[in-house]
Amino acid sequence: MDEAKALAAVEKSLKRRRYEHTLRVTEEAEVLARRFQVDISKARLAAILHDYAKYRPVEEMRKTVQSEGLSPLLLHYGDEILHSFVGAYYVSTELGVTDLEILSAIRYHTTGRANMTKLEKVVFLADYIEPGRTFSGVEEVREEARLDLEKACLLSLRNTIMFLVSKQQSVYPETFEAYNELIFDIKRRS
Repeated sequence: MDEAKALAAVEKSLKRRRYEHTLRVTEEAEVLARRFQVDISKARLAAILHDYAKYRPVEEMRKTVQSEGLSPLLLHYGDEILHSFVGAYYVSTELGVTDLEILSAIRYHTTGRANMTKLEKVVFLADYIEPGRTFSGVEEVREEARLDLEKACLLSLRNTIMFLVSKQQSVYPETFEAYNELIFDIKRRS
């Protein structure tokens, strides 16, 4: 799928504000992909499509999790993560994207996972640090993203986990796994 078709499909499925977020994520993904030697066209396409399912009705997404054999764990960790997992499925079935690397980057852009590929890390991080984000801690992650992809992802995971814990919300298990793996990897490098 070329970028123009992807942008047209996404623009139809998103509210204006979220579409503008998507454009910023796409630009940030390109910057990160160049910096960390990741395929730029894949990074851009995954970023364009990352929120394709963001405004689908929650019940539709829940039914898709059940009917398409996606992990039933998804139904127990808040509706905010559904759009990424279900979105990868919809991008494949509705838009015809078959590149497994792109679909995986869409799937894990919210939660992360252990053994993330560099493409997954780029899209995950681009979504977190795009210029429209203004929450506490984002500047520290932006600074780290200029130097080290793994450390920047670790900081964003740490911030996400701390935020969820402060709100007494559950944390998706793969998010903890991503955090732990990055801790071990970074210590091994040192």
